Amino acid sequence: MQMTRTIVTALLMMTVFTGLARAEGRACAARDQVVMRLAEKYGETRQSIGLGNNNALMEVFASDETGTWTITVTTTGGVTCLVASGKAFETLAEALPIPEHDA
Repeated sequence: MQMTRTIVTALLMMTVFTGLARAEGRACAARDQVVMRLAEKYGETRQSIGLGNNNALMEVFASDETGTWTITVTTTGGVTCLVASGKAFETLAEALPIPEHDA
């Protein structure tokens, strides 16, 4: 959960600094087109979501079969941009570490 929170925070900061809302020179399209393309070409489905600044929707898509993953950000206007992609995706459900107490 902490790793997911860190990734979401980093992506949202990157969104703010790069002016993603302009979508100039980026891989962007209508959300339904992006989702369909990720499903058809890579077999990826939505694995997690988060809401960021300016109500931007961050989503992680991944395929359990191929291990590919894609992170997208969708603006309130419905434009979805690819932010990052890669291989070797794994789903984790790590527990919080148990704090050490002095005896």
